[in-house]
Amino acid sequence: MKLSRKAKVLALGIATMLAAGAMAGCGSEQSAGNKTYKIGVVQLVEHSALDAANKGFVDGLKERGFEEGKNVTFDQQNAQADQSNLQNIAQRFVSGKMDLICAIATPAAQTIANATKDIPILGTAITDYVGAKLVSNNDRPGTNVSGTSDMNPIKEQIDLLMKICPNAKTIGTIYCSSEVNSEVQVKAMKDYAESKGLTVKIATISTVNDIQQAAQSLAGEVDAFYVPTDNILASAMPNLVAITDAAKKPVFCGEPNMVKAGGLATYGIDYYKLGVQTGHMAADVLEGKAKPAEMPIQTAQDLKVVINKKNAAALGITIPADVLNGAEVVE
Repeated sequence: MKLSRKAKVLALGIATMLAAGAMAGCGSEQSAGNKTYKIGVVQLVEHSALDAANKGFVDGLKERGFEEGKNVTFDQQNAQADQSNLQNIAQRFVSGKMDLICAIATPAAQTIANATKDIPILGTAITDYVGAKLVSNNDRPGTNVSGTSDMNPIKEQIDLLMKICPNAKTIGTIYCSSEVNSEVQVKAMKDYAESKGLTVKIATISTVNDIQQAAQSLAGEVDAFYVPTDNILASAMPNLVAITDAAKKPVFCGEPNMVKAGGLATYGIDYYKLGVQTGHMAADVLEGKAKPAEMPIQTAQDLKVVINKKNAAALGITIPADVLNGAEVVE
């Protein structure tokens, strides 16, 4: 059947439109695949645990195909434990229209969460998301925040203290009064330690400059120290152990990097692996597989005993063989 001239023109027009639509569709897919994501990373302060979590986050994203220079641009910021810096960084990320923000440590996450309710936020090195008012529920956050928790195995840490120092009767602990995560840990530690017949004495600090006085005030009254994953103390372990070593008092820590910085022992979290977990959660968000509001808070999957053998020798403490067996030993 022959087509009229008018029908031929109409058919040619339809074919052209279909071809253009197909090309536009292909172009859209290619554009989406080539998108460069903007990710802001804010770290509260520089110390080995948070540094490790930061590196793990970046590496976790890389494992899932999100890589700097390829399809991701990271804006890495360190607040140096200064609240005004945190506020400025938060505004920078919001005005920069980040696709996702990683907040490392509780104060960093709180500041970012106050600055935006729209940009997805993945936290790490945060102990209690509910207590910090970042989420309404750990199983279903209900906000633009989710992430990984570094809540310590506190009971196991106190059990380790009692095993290494069986004659200890009184424990001293120091933490920054403005860190919600530290307050939560110390309360849990105090409750458990007292249930085991131990006495707990507490000193709080506001800045690094307070550590020496706080440690000296407790050193003559306690048999050992327990230090949570407090960011101020983690960033200044040498300040603390300068006092405790001189007093021959061991320091049991909330995480391995604090042991490597001079503490005696811990049963704690691998912050690098915790960061990797967070990176995988971020990848799920970027891939559209999940939203923070519906992503349960994850906890650390890898725990280990870490012993500072050099510190034990300096304090004249013998580590039981069954504790050393399988432990990571810092010489």
